[in-house]
Amino acid sequence: MALDAFGRTVDEAPPVFDQHSVEPEIRDIAEVPAVEVINTVAVHLLSAAAVQCGLADDDPRVDLDEARKLIDALAGLVTAAAPHLADVHARPLRDGLRSVQLAFREASAIPDPIGQGPGEKYTGPVN
Repeated sequence: MALDAFGRTVDEAPPVFDQHSVEPEIRDIAEVPAVEVINTVAVHLLSAAAVQCGLADDDPRVDLDEARKLIDALAGLVTAAAPHLADVHARPLRDGLRSVQLAFREASAIPDPIGQGPGEKYTGPVN
């Protein structure tokens, strides 16, 4: 059994794409409005942060180091993008961000001081 550089057997290696097979996807992303890209990325960060805070039903693992990184990234994205988004898009992102910030605080054995939790340098204190 031959292994590649990632320890996978050779028959598990990912498929090779040529330039022509990727071009339709590249053209498609160019047609996606910025608000959809921002929302999609934010939802991925939010979901991953929630899981790392232990909020997943099927996997109660908690990794607050990973959650902190994800929440910081989400806070930066939401704070930077909010002025460019309509309130209908920005408000749910802010609410979701606040929810994972509070979940992080609740999951912490020793909570960060108010104003020093994940993302709070971008959002201000979260209580």
